[in-house]
Amino acid sequence: MAGHRIYKTSFASVYPHYIAKAEKKGRTKAEVDEILRWLTGHSQASLEAEIAAKTNFEDFFARAPRLNPNRTLITGMICGYRVEEIEEPLMRELRYMDKLIDELAKGRKMEKILRAG
Repeated sequence: MAGHRIYKTSFASVYPHYIAKAEKKGRTKAEVDEILRWLTGHSQASLEAEIAAKTNFEDFFARAPRLNPNRTLITGMICGYRVEEIEEPLMRELRYMDKLIDELAKGRKMEKILRAG
């Protein structure tokens, strides 16, 4: 799977695209942030600090306070790959995040997105 260049891309450069994708479908920045906090264990303040620092994806995930253990329940296709079959750990984390934002944009309920029930 190609994409090692994306690891050095700043999370801050992609974050507005996540928000735009959600808002285009009637969802909110607050919901995007909730998903990101659920996935990474960041507080709102630490999430905003990573965005302000223009942290790259590699460091964003390396510094995540606590990657949610339920993220492994995320399955399905994203970018032409089955997320659960992606072997490279960082790419799998990126695709988990993409998949969650896609589910939000598709109108899925937050409790389902956050694997709460």
